[in-house]
Amino acid sequence: MMPNLQHSRRDFLRSSVGLAGLTLPTFFKAQALAGPEKRKAKSCIIIYTWGGMSHYESFDPKPDAPSEIRGEFKHIRTATPGIHFCEHIPLIAKHSDKLAIVRSVNHKHGGHQQGMYVNMTGHNPVGGIKAKSRNNWPSLASMISRFHNPQAGTPGAVRMPYSMYDNGTQMAGEGAGWLGSKYDPILIRTPAGQAYGGVTRYTDRELNLKLNIEKRRVTDRRTLLEQLDNTLGQTQGSKTEYDRIDHYRRMAADMLLGSPVRQAYDLEKEDPRIRDMYGNHIGGQTLLLSRRLVEAGVPVVQALCSAGDLAGGGGDNWDTHRGHFPKMKNRLLPVFDRAVSALLADLDTRGMLDETLVVLLTDFGRTPKINNNGGRDHHPGVYSLALAGGGIRGGQVYGSSDRKGAEPGSNACSPADIHATVFKAMGIDPRTELTDQLDRPFQLCDGEPLPLF
Repeated sequence: MMPNLQHSRRDFLRSSVGLAGLTLPTFFKAQALAGPEKRKAKSCIIIYTWGGMSHYESFDPKPDAPSEIRGEFKHIRTATPGIHFCEHIPLIAKHSDKLAIVRSVNHKHGGHQQGMYVNMTGHNPVGGIKAKSRNNWPSLASMISRFHNPQAGTPGAVRMPYSMYDNGTQMAGEGAGWLGSKYDPILIRTPAGQAYGGVTRYTDRELNLKLNIEKRRVTDRRTLLEQLDNTLGQTQGSKTEYDRIDHYRRMAADMLLGSPVRQAYDLEKEDPRIRDMYGNHIGGQTLLLSRRLVEAGVPVVQALCSAGDLAGGGGDNWDTHRGHFPKMKNRLLPVFDRAVSALLADLDTRGMLDETLVVLLTDFGRTPKINNNGGRDHHPGVYSLALAGGGIRGGQVYGSSDRKGAEPGSNACSPADIHATVFKAMGIDPRTELTDQLDRPFQLCDGEPLPLF
């Protein structure tokens, strides 16, 4: 469970004081699972394509389907014999040997709010889910961070570059929910890269580690906290809200006072050739920053590779209800292809891929039928996700969709199964019990790990 797996049981327990909330039997069970022979990934990068990425025009093309289902794009061979991708992700196709593609994920939720929630938390939404409610299930990033204890000044989880919104309404599923504010991922703004089109609403307080605070004038943490009060603003309200903001301020201060995270945030220090490889857009620079952050010791980073607000499907996001094919070809797939392929190549070249799990998630797939606006609509009946690194065996496809791409054809699986697979790769027993702030027990995950290892 912990980063240093060579500790004795006594050392392990001593270093794990921060894991309050694990019941004792599941604590030892999770510890056993996280032994050296089991633990593969030390960090995780979650790439989320907000809006619902089409499986047809990415990892599950249907060349033999009728033209009204097949669509306008062709399919291409990948580096793995027998696996074909859409023609507009040729760079990712060269890295198929690193990828496990899951083509049979499905759930029952056709709305963005519900689709994002079930994919990010691994649990079906029950009742009214609210963006900032402590009754929500924790996000995957929060859950993973719960089992790590990074050094001072290094957050347990980071998300970038903005929160997910649908027409101005913030979505639930990105925070720590009932785990409490301590495990909320720190929201950080990507410092460079051309912004996506459409509307982006920054109503959450995101951290910019290039705040106009002169480091030489800061003599201690208290001074910096006072300056952060003036820069970030102060809050009034409940003690819970005060504690949340206070935790945020103290984390920000720790990062600004010489943390490796602050150094990682400065993309100007990166080799210009590497920056160019990722692409001069917010998608590429966000994934570059993700690599730099996990390299600096952040256990889990959630990165959006799409616009911050769906804005009726009109921005650079994956909610392609109209103009699907030109939007995918000209705006979405080139950014996605370049950024993701660069991340995989970069991690591999640096020897980081074996210990860094990369997970590609989305809301749902798109409909077999192309609508009258030349778009594909929401389709949770079946869709594709992908994993790489962290002990995942690349060059494989798990499951299938049927001939039309409408429902699973074999080995149907759920978002909960994807989460169980992620937890296994991270050395975390999916059956571990955690307790919320009222000491109520919850099992981490209801799914079963897929045989991708």
